[in-house]
Amino acid sequence: MIARLYHVSVKSNFYYEKLAKDNVERTEYLKPVRGEITDSHGNLLAMNQIGFSISIVPHLRYTPREDGNQTKLEKIIDTLVETFPDLNGTIMQKVYKKESSAYNHKYIKVVNFIPYADMMSAYPKLSIHDEIKIEAETKRYYPYGRYAAHIIGYTGRSNKKENEKNEVVDKVGKVGKTGLERYYNNVLQGKLGYVVNKVTATNKAIDQLEMVMPEDNKNITLNINIELQQLIHEYFKKNNQTGVAVVMRTNGEILAAVSYPAYDPNLFVGGISTKDWKALQEDLNHPFTNKIIHGTYPPGSGIKMGMAMAFEKAKPGILNHSEYCKGYITIGNSSHRFRCWKHSGHGTVAVRKAIMQSCDVFFYKKSLQVGIDAMSKYLHEFGLGVKTGVDMPREYSGVIPDKAWKMKRFKQPWYLGETVIAAIGQGYDLVTPLQISRYTALMATGNLVTPKLAKIVDGNLTKHEIKPIKFDNFIYEVRKGMYDVCNTLGGTGYRVMHDLPIIVAGKTGTSQVTSIPQGVSKRLKESELAYFHRSHAWFTSYAPYDDPQFVVTVLVEHGGHGGSTSAPLAAEIYKWLYKKGYFNKKPKDEIVNTNIGDYNTTATSTEQNASIIIEDKIIKKNKAIRQKVNRSVEDLF
Repeated sequence: MIARLYHVSVKSNFYYEKLAKDNVERTEYLKPVRGEITDSHGNLLAMNQIGFSISIVPHLRYTPREDGNQTKLEKIIDTLVETFPDLNGTIMQKVYKKESSAYNHKYIKVVNFIPYADMMSAYPKLSIHDEIKIEAETKRYYPYGRYAAHIIGYTGRSNKKENEKNEVVDKVGKVGKTGLERYYNNVLQGKLGYVVNKVTATNKAIDQLEMVMPEDNKNITLNINIELQQLIHEYFKKNNQTGVAVVMRTNGEILAAVSYPAYDPNLFVGGISTKDWKALQEDLNHPFTNKIIHGTYPPGSGIKMGMAMAFEKAKPGILNHSEYCKGYITIGNSSHRFRCWKHSGHGTVAVRKAIMQSCDVFFYKKSLQVGIDAMSKYLHEFGLGVKTGVDMPREYSGVIPDKAWKMKRFKQPWYLGETVIAAIGQGYDLVTPLQISRYTALMATGNLVTPKLAKIVDGNLTKHEIKPIKFDNFIYEVRKGMYDVCNTLGGTGYRVMHDLPIIVAGKTGTSQVTSIPQGVSKRLKESELAYFHRSHAWFTSYAPYDDPQFVVTVLVEHGGHGGSTSAPLAAEIYKWLYKKGYFNKKPKDEIVNTNIGDYNTTATSTEQNASIIIEDKIIKKNKAIRQKVNRSVEDLF
C-alpha cells in the first residue's frame, strides 16, 4: 500500500499533471501551404488550388433511431449531399463512424476538398450549423499534366507509416509520393504552426494563450524548360514512339527529361479510381514507369566510347594498335562466331574508325586482352552501372557486370564469350538513359557531373558537383570518332545530323532484345520483326563540338536503328535550342571546363596543341558550311 501510494502521489505526478493540463488547454495545429514548383521561366508546374474541407462535431448518434426518425448525423449528411450532389453520403457516414469515439473531441473531417467557387454560395447555409466546421484547404494541381509527370510526381493521402515518420505529414494528411514532390517533400511541406487555447470542460475555447504561424510557401525552381518538355512529348506522340529523351547542360543542369508515354498526375491527388489504375497497370508501354531513372536497357554501341577509354586505362598503349575486322571472331577452338554488325567486315580499324562505323570486332578483340573485371572497374568510374545522384527518388543503378557479380547473382563462373558481348553493350549490361547522358558529358568535357533538376530550393541555389576524370591523349580520337558519326559521310548519324546549324558529336546505338541464332546468316530487317522483338534505338550526343555545352540523349524503345529513329528527335532538339538562343549564352555559374584546349587529360602540351590545330581546321571548315545553312534553318521556324 505504501509503494502504491508513492507511485500514485509522487512518481505519476508528471503524468497526471500533463493530463490535467490537456483538459485545460487545447492545441490546434495550423497547416502550412505547400510550396509551388516552377520551371526555369516561372511557369507553374505544381500549384495549390484554394478550397475548403468540411468536418462534423464528434459524438453524434449514428445508429438508426427506433422511432424511424433520422439521427442528427443523418440530417447533417443529408444537408451536405443536398448542397453538393456529387458527395457520397454513405462514404461520409463510414468515415465518421471510424473516427468517432468517446476519447475523440476533435471535429471529424468527412469532406477533404470543395472548390472555392462551389463553397461560396453554400457557405451561408452551412455556417449556421454548429455541428459543421468549414476550414480553408488547398489541393495540389499540375497545370501541365502529362508533360512533366515523371519529373514532378504527385502528392497523395498519407498512410500510417508515413504519418509516424513525419509530424507535418501526420497533421496535413498529404505527402509527396513520387518525383520531386517526394524527393523534396520535407522542403515543400513547410513547418506547422499552432494555436494554444484555454478551454472549458465542454472543450469550448475561452482564451488564446499562444500562437505560432506556420512556415509555408517554400518553393522550388527547376532547370527544366516546360516548352522543350512539350516539344519532346509531342514528338513521341506524333511518331507513335515510346522512349526517353534527356537534354542536359554539361554542368549537370537538366533542361528536359521526358519518359513517354506518361500519365496525368492529377488523377492521384484525390485518390485514383480503380478503373484508371487498372488502365495504367495493363498498358504494355508502362506509362507509370519513370524510364529516365527506372528504365534499364542494354546500352548497345553507346558504350563504345567509354569502353575504348577503359581499355586504355586498364592497359596503356593498347589503343595504339589497330584491329582487323573480317566480320566476326571466334574464341579458342570454338566454332561459335561473334559477329560484327557488318557482315563483310570493316577491314583494318583504329579507334576513331571503330567509333565512327561502330565496328564490333575491334571491341571484341580488345576486350579479350583486357578482361571483364578491368572493363567493369573503369566503366563504373565513368558513371555506368552506378546511381547518378540526381534529385529524384529511388534511382536504379543498373548493371555493369564482373566475375564477382555473376557468381553472386547466378552462382556461375564467367565465360570469355560474355566478355566480348559486354564490350559492345549487350549481355548483362544494363544502364538508365540518365546514366548515358551523364557519361556522354564526361566524354565531352572530362568531368563527371551530378545531374540536377532543381535550380533553386527554398531560395537557395543548388550546388554543382563534379568529379574530374583524367584521360590520356586517346580521348581526342574518341571525340573525333563521335564527330565523324555526325559529320563525315559514312557515319552512322550523318544523314540526320550533318546539316544542323551547330556541330554535333554523337554516337548511335542499337541494343538487341533478342539473340540471333548462329544458323541465321542474314538477319531480318528491324521492320520485319515483331514489335517487342525489335532492338532499342539509342542516340547520345553533345554540342557544340568545339565548346561542349549541351548533351542530348534519346532512346526509342523497339525503334530499330539509332541513326534513323532516335537521331531525328535529337536534331529537332538542337534546332530548338539554337532557335531559342541557348548556344549564345551560358549560365553565370558555369563551372564545367568546356574549352577544347583545356580538356582534363594527361597528354603533353605538344600533343594537345597539335590535336587542337587539327580540330580547329575541321571546325572552321564546317562553320563556313553551316553559315550557309543557318538562314534556311531559320526559315523552318
